[in-house]
Amino acid sequence: MEKQIGFIGCGNMAQAMIQGMLKAGVVHKEQVSATAITDETIEGAAFRFDIDTSNNNKRLASESDILFLAVKPYIYKEVIEEIKSFVRKDAIIITIAAGITVSDIENSFDHQVKVVRTMPNTPSLVGEGMSVLCPNEYITMEELNEVRDIFESFGKAEVMPEKLMDAIPAVSGSAPAYAYMFIESMADGAVQQGIPRTQAYKLAAQAVLGAAKMVLETGEHPGKLKDDVCTPGGSTIEAVTALESAGFRGAVQSAMDACTKRAKYLSESKK
Repeated sequence: MEKQIGFIGCGNMAQAMIQGMLKAGVVHKEQVSATAITDETIEGAAFRFDIDTSNNNKRLASESDILFLAVKPYIYKEVIEEIKSFVRKDAIIITIAAGITVSDIENSFDHQVKVVRTMPNTPSLVGEGMSVLCPNEYITMEELNEVRDIFESFGKAEVMPEKLMDAIPAVSGSAPAYAYMFIESMADGAVQQGIPRTQAYKLAAQAVLGAAKMVLETGEHPGKLKDDVCTPGGSTIEAVTALESAGFRGAVQSAMDACTKRAKYLSESKK
């Protein structure tokens, strides 16, 4: 990819993206630049990735073909007001903040802009992210594929219509938190049975990782994979029955519904 990539904001998520694209060879370090507010963050990113860093958002905007706005949602308006006269007419602007819509970005500029609204998640930090991309009408298929290549350098990516974006946190953006709770609960159960805690966390986490990989790589329905583990009269079906009796599925679906409702509320409150 022969594009100059800029990041306004260089926190954990931005650094995960930079690490992924550099490691995958999507771009070279000379093609990546970043800005941040604190000298500590600027110096840390420069040392870690050997990229150009500064606190000059205007210069970064003027030099970037693909510009990531990797700042907190409440800072977006301030940052866009600062850079909008410097952003290239054909630049692709990528948002990663929940609740910031495509129209929010379009309406903040005095001219037509190319926008891709995205929602990555924290496993991007270890190269196993799940990101959702939503381009506006001015993004070409070639440009969308370039953006997708970037996001797939630190995980997987799917393109979805914006009307579904408020539902994404529940199934991928916030979902790692549910998985961490599940892993912690299984580890606690293992400790209760006498397994040392360090090994309990490893056993539980690897089991979840392996199960997820089975779903992704076999293409089998999760229900069938579950059935394959449950031998008649065995211990697994007893565990599954106990989970069902405790309302496991209903609890997960209620959590997702609550997450989606909150995401919609936050989106509306920013308008």
